[in-house]
Amino acid sequence: MKKLGTLLLWLPLFAAAQQKLAAPQIKNIIVITSDGLRWQEVFKGMDTAINANNSFNQGKDDSLATQKAYWADNISERRKKLMPFIWGTIAAKGQLYGNRTFNNKVDVANPYWFSYPGYNEIFTGYPDTAVNSNEYMPNPHTTVLEYINQQPAFKGKVAAFASWEAFDRIFNKQRCGFPVVAAFSSMEGKNLTPKQQLINAMLKNSFKPFGQSECLDGFTHYAAMEYLQVNKPRVLYISYGETDEWAHAHRYKSYLDAINQVDTWVKDIWNFVQNSPEYKDNTAILITCDHGRGDTVKTTWTSHGSEISDSHEIWMAVMGPGLPAKGEVKTDMQLYQKQIAQTIASLLGLQYKATHPVADAIKEVKNK
Repeated sequence: MKKLGTLLLWLPLFAAAQQKLAAPQIKNIIVITSDGLRWQEVFKGMDTAINANNSFNQGKDDSLATQKAYWADNISERRKKLMPFIWGTIAAKGQLYGNRTFNNKVDVANPYWFSYPGYNEIFTGYPDTAVNSNEYMPNPHTTVLEYINQQPAFKGKVAAFASWEAFDRIFNKQRCGFPVVAAFSSMEGKNLTPKQQLINAMLKNSFKPFGQSECLDGFTHYAAMEYLQVNKPRVLYISYGETDEWAHAHRYKSYLDAINQVDTWVKDIWNFVQNSPEYKDNTAILITCDHGRGDTVKTTWTSHGSEISDSHEIWMAVMGPGLPAKGEVKTDMQLYQKQIAQTIASLLGLQYKATHPVADAIKEVKNK
């Protein structure tokens, strides 16, 4: 009886240990950025003050169409109309940071508040003041993606797709050791699928509203999705750029449409992940942006940079197996863009190391 009693005492502990061992683990990660997507639209939805200004629309009909598509009196409904996946799924199963209404702050740490410095900060964890131009040379720093690709379990399992050509330099394409498909560069390889060949051909002959430096996001998205399905990377980065381009063009409806499209694409990515044996219940998704935009002075929403107040303000969302479902985090908190690199590594069970300083991971992501 003594032995039986001892066994009965140990059974709950054994069961708990087994449950812990069986807990879902993150083995893969998909990182997504949408260039210059303001936290204001993410957390509040359409801005009526901006939409009402005719200089930010293609006439009255454009403004009315925007109002019809994205307006609701209630903020919760309004933001869900704009980003239904973010507020329907990630808000229920993941975490959202950066709603400054609740003093929940996410900021860039670099002093410039524009793209190359922001992406360098995201992927190196180091707001290097020497990185001070969008024309900056190939990145001398080892990014977290390059570091991950150097680890035996991830070698050849990292890839990046971006609409902006500068990512060839941001990731130092010639050195980094993983595929970087940016702007109008074609997917390469001897065994391209028919769809990849078609995307290459269409990209070459496509309309180029942003010039030679940036392609339309549709090409980036479908190229990344085909690579995801065919090559099964463990780490995939996708950078969308139209949110920034349409804002600079003073086109608020197009900016909102681009946000809504990114939300739809994130949904498509997540649905693929959850229906794929290789990725289901072992893949995290992390979404953020490189910089914010003006807001206090509404006419500055089109711009960013150190001279534009509020454009240091960003946001972040994350969702994955084993991570607590916190939804919209309303705790008084200060996070920084420089923490994202180590957070990406830590979600995969790695410690990102580099010759430059690297900020600590965001501990709140894993903590209940």
